[in-house]
Amino acid sequence: MSNRHPIRTLFCGFLLSAAPLAAGQAHHGSPPKAKTGSDSAPAKEKIDVCMLLSSSEIEAVQKEPVKETRASTQPSGGMLMSQCVFYTITFAKSVHVALATPERAGKSGLAPRKFWQRQFHPTAVKEEETSVARKESEQEREEEANEPRPITGLGEEAYWVGNPVAGALYVLQGEVFLRISVGGVGEESARIEKTKILARAVVKRL
Repeated sequence: MSNRHPIRTLFCGFLLSAAPLAAGQAHHGSPPKAKTGSDSAPAKEKIDVCMLLSSSEIEAVQKEPVKETRASTQPSGGMLMSQCVFYTITFAKSVHVALATPERAGKSGLAPRKFWQRQFHPTAVKEEETSVARKESEQEREEEANEPRPITGLGEEAYWVGNPVAGALYVLQGEVFLRISVGGVGEESARIEKTKILARAVVKRL
């Protein structure tokens, strides 16, 4: 089965959850220190995503300082999906950063690396699926435009997933993977370059 649908679901899920969250944690000014309280994840996996980028790094890329950050975390299939929205003065230029980490050491489930392999390195398509010829539709052509494109020089592996209107950069590093997107940028090539700059800064802190 094609990996298009899972990737699109993941992409849409991140976009939806990156909206202002009533239950999320808001930070003002500089990114806060990481929490030290206990929860379901082991201490080594507690990463405050809002600490992965500084306001100055975002300002250098988006030309606006961060006025507020908002974080949230939720379990998903053996992973913890943690994210931070860096709100800039111009809302549309905000930056979204999400990080998938193992939910708990030794716990069964779909770990980030395994999920990554399934999405970006899918197994062979089932024989019965390949034997059925399907006519190409407008939707299929749109999905083709959203096929992951490899990006070199970032983490272990990196892919851009998107189209001329919206997109995000995914980066695998060790047992976690990162998703980062920027707003307020019209050209896709410019969005890719901006996310690459920010992703390099994040990877150094993972």
